[in-house]
Amino acid sequence: MAEDESPLIKALPPESDYLTYLTIIEYNLSQENLPLLHRVLQDETLAVNIGWDLVHLLVPYLPESEQCLQDIARLGNPREVILKVTESLRLIEYESLDQDIDGPVEHALTGTPDTRVRADSSTYPIKTAPTADGEKRPGSSQMVELPPPLPLPVSQFIALLSMLSTLHARIKAKYPSRFLSTTLQAVLASFSNATTHREEMIQAIVRTVKSVAGVQRPILPARKSSGMLSSIPAVGDAPAGDPEGTTSREISTEEVSMQRKLLQSFVTHIVEQYMLNLPSSPAEDVPGMAWCTRIMESTYPELVIPGKQTISEHFQRDEGLHRRIDAIGQLVTLGRDLKLSDETLLTAAIAVEKVPAVSGSQDEDEPPASAEDIPLSRIGALLLYTARQAAGMLYDTKPAIVSTIPFAIFPDHQEILKRTLSASSPAAGTGTLGTEPESLIDAVLALGLVCLQHDSIGEPSSDEQFNEYLQVVALLSSNCPSPNLRGHAHYLTSTVLRSHPDETVRLAFIRDTLEHCPFENLKVSAVGWIKGETIEANPPSHSADHHHTNEQSESVGYEPSIFAKPLALESLAPFLFPTLHAELVTAPVIEAWQTFQAGFSFYLASLNFLYLLLCAKHLHHSLEIRDLWTDSDIAGSFLQPLRDASARFRKELTPNGALAEEVSDRTHAELNLLDETLHRVTNAVRLLNE
Repeated sequence: MAEDESPLIKALPPESDYLTYLTIIEYNLSQENLPLLHRVLQDETLAVNIGWDLVHLLVPYLPESEQCLQDIARLGNPREVILKVTESLRLIEYESLDQDIDGPVEHALTGTPDTRVRADSSTYPIKTAPTADGEKRPGSSQMVELPPPLPLPVSQFIALLSMLSTLHARIKAKYPSRFLSTTLQAVLASFSNATTHREEMIQAIVRTVKSVAGVQRPILPARKSSGMLSSIPAVGDAPAGDPEGTTSREISTEEVSMQRKLLQSFVTHIVEQYMLNLPSSPAEDVPGMAWCTRIMESTYPELVIPGKQTISEHFQRDEGLHRRIDAIGQLVTLGRDLKLSDETLLTAAIAVEKVPAVSGSQDEDEPPASAEDIPLSRIGALLLYTARQAAGMLYDTKPAIVSTIPFAIFPDHQEILKRTLSASSPAAGTGTLGTEPESLIDAVLALGLVCLQHDSIGEPSSDEQFNEYLQVVALLSSNCPSPNLRGHAHYLTSTVLRSHPDETVRLAFIRDTLEHCPFENLKVSAVGWIKGETIEANPPSHSADHHHTNEQSESVGYEPSIFAKPLALESLAPFLFPTLHAELVTAPVIEAWQTFQAGFSFYLASLNFLYLLLCAKHLHHSLEIRDLWTDSDIAGSFLQPLRDASARFRKELTPNGALAEEVSDRTHAELNLLDETLHRVTNAVRLLNE
């Protein structure tokens, strides 16, 4: 059919009224006549009258319909079109992204006809395309790799945001923040529903926010395989003005502040949505951005296992992980472009969220009345602040990028723990601490590691505050499903514990953990803490005359370490080497077995510490190990019940025994390890008499 014979040409107004012409377009719209519609829409009067009603018709035809959508954004009534664009953003259906990508994709907007099958790959760019010098001669072209096509819902999101960039620039109103508020809510709602391709969407978001805010900084190109923004069209002719706008009124300072605060708040909410929904891979154990591990690898390269790929290398080589770095990097840069200061982010991170008063007439979509009414996302602000600090350490950026706002373990990091994680205090319980998103736990712990690297511990206001901080972080080292995060929480706990100058406070915390902590793996950590204190306070160079040296030191006013005296071990002995007869020997065998399984790691840790005390002869006199062995009845109350329990369990771990269902290679290996350790400890006892 000749173009002149097309209904899109023959029915052009004034041949038909605008409503009739719109109906004709709806019934005749196809992929083939999109170029013709693009030509028709160059008529500004036509675009103003029907443009906003075409948006929902054209969105299902993306990416081929981009030119037409841009025509509408450029020439249609911006106030009407922007309402349709925000409505379309909210209606994007991302469920198809979770389905088989090779299967047919359903229509992506609620209420729109399924006018074509999106599985037709011919509508997308092929994976390779020729490049030529314009002459069709041999050797003038070559094949170059193109990014893979984006799914329809993602293409819709990107194209609609591209329209918003044009539309917001066109609107001339006294209160443009009212349009901006509605737009940002729709973008955030749509982004929150997406499950894949979020990095591509973030680049579109960054581009749009920069356009609205007037930021001139160019966006860094994405990796070629990401497919980011492949559907954004080139800028065409200049957009039309706002037919309802006025240029005589200047925008007030308050209105400018409102727009900036809206954009700042939006960025923090995008950061929160992106970070808290990063996919986790338990097999790889890469929590979120893995800031903790990458900081430790950067700070202590000597601890990296030779020949083993580091997490930092994994982020560089793995396409998906590297795109996380790209996305967060763009959001960090955008936050700076929007003048989001560290002080502002920290204030928001520890703010107490206000619960709005319940009012039947209150409209949740009502625009804010002032910039002060626009809150930043508390979690998003924390994550953005952490990203800045991590960048300063990982990439050796200029000092200006690192916060000049004082931030220390006490009180700042402790306040972050209270406001961010599930347990604000030990009294809050231990049921949910450690179950937060891994990316959030990683960020919180990373801030603590940054403090340690900067030697920024601060001063706890009281011993109670000190203990509360350690209890929360120690519980993280026990409860986190990620071994990676448990290790970093343990390192942070141990380092902060050792930082307290008062040895009695450190001893009291170790004792409290051993005596009251319900988590056996945390008690294992406590054994490690007392072992470290003992070794440091009693170096091997202090021989048998160490007691005499202590007396001389006291005579000149020097007080030796409490861990160099028998008192520390005496006070901890009932918890380091507890009486186990009732729990493991006389209790019903099933119950005893459950107790043994729960405490196995702790029993081994205590046995190994005991072996150290027996073998390190330089400790025998100064710490009175022989009296400790005798007075605490370690042989009878701790060692013998473990021997008896091992024999009892072996007897029941038979086909006809009470523990027949528990038989496995692991259970036998545990009992063998226990017996071997008990044998080594027993043989070392003779050293007390030498």
